[in-house]
Amino acid sequence: MTKQITKQKNSRWGMVIDLDSCYGCGACMVACSVENNVPPPAPNANARNGVTPLRVLEARSGQPWPDAGVAYFPVMCQQCGHHAPCVSVCPQLAVDVDPTTGVVSQIGERCLGCRYCMVACPYHARYFNWSDPQWPAGTEQALNPAVAPRMRGVVEKCTFCHGRYQTAQSKAAAAGSANVDPVDYMPACAEACPTSAIQFGDLADPTSSMAKAAAGADAFRLLTSLGTEPGVYYRTTRKWVREMAASNALTKGNQTHG
Repeated sequence: MTKQITKQKNSRWGMVIDLDSCYGCGACMVACSVENNVPPPAPNANARNGVTPLRVLEARSGQPWPDAGVAYFPVMCQQCGHHAPCVSVCPQLAVDVDPTTGVVSQIGERCLGCRYCMVACPYHARYFNWSDPQWPAGTEQALNPAVAPRMRGVVEKCTFCHGRYQTAQSKAAAAGSANVDPVDYMPACAEACPTSAIQFGDLADPTSSMAKAAAGADAFRLLTSLGTEPGVYYRTTRKWVREMAASNALTKGNQTHG
């Protein structure tokens, strides 16, 4: 007897990151790299030629003690939900927004390495693979079999751990459902965060804690003036942190407020 598969509903997977809980430990960056088979950086790697789908930026208030303050911003692909700049400039259709998940894709097999998407991304959340992936002897045995390593000459970015989504999708299909259970899908960064500062879920579900947190008075998104409607929200009760984010200082590389 065959199971009847339910019709798939559209989701809007997103994050709400509590900046008051994040203390910049970098566990999310390590988990992201391990989950997505990002090789160790080359000896000459820097912010321009390294690959890191997730960065943790440090922001300082610029005030003397006792008013000095520091905040940490985990910044990944913001998963733009409206007129994503990277989508419109890609000549290879290697970038698209999945209407069923709201996640911006990155198809390495189609990418020709023109890097137009990197220029177009206002969040600087894309990186170019300048070198062939290499791992220290023996460590290649620990690679994640659900994620294919990318070749030299293509762009990389956060995809909300698409390999994990596919695994959750397969589990749902085996149970006769086309809809992924949120319990079965969580990106590595959110799972690894020791303070649970990174929350992940379906923003399209108004009853979810995610949707309620994103609608809170202390929630905001980066570069809202662009109208890209990111799927990543941030929360903080600190006024200077909100002012810094609103001034676009983070994306301009100026991470000192004042």
